[in-house]
Amino acid sequence: MSKRLSKEALAEAGAGDKVTLIDHATGKQLELPVMGGTDGPKVIDIRTLYRETGYFTYDPGYTSTGSCASDLTFIDGEKGILRHRGYPIEQLAEKSDFVEVCHLLLYGELPTKAEREEFERDITYHTMLHEQLQYFYRGFRRDAHPMAIMVGVVGALSAFYHDTTDIFDREKRRTATHQLIAKMPTIAAMAYKYSIGQPFIYPRNDLGYAGNFLNMTFSVPSEEYKVSPVLARAMDQIFMLHADHEQNASTSTVRIAGSSLANPFACIAAGIASLWGPSHGGANEAVLNMLREIGSKDRIGEFIKRAKDKDDPFRLMGFGHRVYKNYDPRAGVLRKAAHEVLAELGKEDEPLLELAIELERIALEDDYFVDKKLFPNVDFYSGITLNAMGFPSSMFTVLFAVARTVGWVAQWKEMIKDEALKIGRPRQLYTGPAERDYVPMAKRK
Repeated sequence: MSKRLSKEALAEAGAGDKVTLIDHATGKQLELPVMGGTDGPKVIDIRTLYRETGYFTYDPGYTSTGSCASDLTFIDGEKGILRHRGYPIEQLAEKSDFVEVCHLLLYGELPTKAEREEFERDITYHTMLHEQLQYFYRGFRRDAHPMAIMVGVVGALSAFYHDTTDIFDREKRRTATHQLIAKMPTIAAMAYKYSIGQPFIYPRNDLGYAGNFLNMTFSVPSEEYKVSPVLARAMDQIFMLHADHEQNASTSTVRIAGSSLANPFACIAAGIASLWGPSHGGANEAVLNMLREIGSKDRIGEFIKRAKDKDDPFRLMGFGHRVYKNYDPRAGVLRKAAHEVLAELGKEDEPLLELAIELERIALEDDYFVDKKLFPNVDFYSGITLNAMGFPSSMFTVLFAVARTVGWVAQWKEMIKDEALKIGRPRQLYTGPAERDYVPMAKRK
């Protein structure tokens, strides 16, 4: 089949126009409507393609397929743009906080003072976990990876809070949404404490979202822990910068799971499992490992040369992005936060940060990386910052999950109310044997 419209004409087509496809074998034609959103590329609506023609599309990774309509997050990778509900991420990271961004993603608007107070109070008073969940943790091996614990515990929430799993009840959906956002830091901190053999620390209602998480993670019963405002702010920014990122692998997983009308706890557990993969949530840990491998500034040239060699398996981690073909807008925010954290901790001369800054400078001046648009991404600085704050690398993806929970539940909530919702059922291009007859054992060669 081929397009009647030329590439140039197709580029000029607007919402409401149609694209005509022609099957030259039969002469049959099909008109497909062009749809346009408020921003970003136009799409061709192919929902009738298989029914009308017997063909379907082949798109591994769904890189050219719009699986849903969403008004949550907009990304323009070519221009380095990330917006939540229209607000640039740079403005939110500078002027807002994570709780406010949660409200924005869930309900579409920045909250009024009264709405903010009510929402924050509701989140705060949902941070406690059912006491029996402590026994659930004890079922894991002491050396279990924190992400393994996260997948298990979050999936088990539906057994402890089954009264909020009715997805057709608006109030129960709202409660489950708030429960997930509120309890995720508690679950994550408990996973960390369990892995190092320290007692669980209960949440405190007098602390903010990020400060409460730091207290549950790093305090011990035997002495007072004072939450640093600088570290709490940095943690809050890290949460904001990872809150949602359009239809990535884990978000798509949540939507696919949710399309079967599974309960929200099960859907978010599925998202955490997807996030665990090193190609998705583990990139900041890989950056840290790369910097340690390079070791010193005088070896940067050697590794830059290796990164350009197609036959060398070494790659510069933290550079380039599946979506962004420009500077990741989140990287600049975290670059500043990294300096503030290290200054607060008296680690301004942190060798890894100095190495990272020099590596960034050299790479951005190299025509090879500029031409290929391999700019620093959010993972480049987040690993350094989290390491300085005292988090082991095994917790990096856990923190990503804590932050991304609001995006997952906002996407799930949006999907449940979508009139176009259908159970996810991708097609395939079958390449196995054609039909054949069963061969009895005695006749097999």
